[in-house]
Amino acid sequence: MGDRALEKTNLEAVSVVSETRFTKRICVSNPQVLVFVLTFAPGQELPKHKHPGSSLVVHVTSGSGVVVVDGGETPVSAGDILLVEGEEEFSVRNTGSEALVLLASLSPNPSDRRYAQPIG
Repeated sequence: MGDRALEKTNLEAVSVVSETRFTKRICVSNPQVLVFVLTFAPGQELPKHKHPGSSLVVHVTSGSGVVVVDGGETPVSAGDILLVEGEEEFSVRNTGSEALVLLASLSPNPSDRRYAQPIG
């Protein structure tokens, strides 16, 4: 067996709601993948941005909202899984009445370390 230890994170424990802005908590970070949780109170949003060189997979674990990819709006709710390619412009807005929680992964992990920084 290898020397690697299992990494474990509890989704509920890292889904932090802030009344001032959305939050981001890093769950896993290695060269192959960056996994993080984004949590939005009602009305909060993630500004549009891109993930050059990486693919983004998003799983909506609770709540509902709108995802905008290259200007096209798509309603999302718990259970939805999305794939966004790195050159597509991406943003999220919580349009529901409860917290919107997204489990997201970027692969490969971007070389720009700003993507791996917690927020809020």
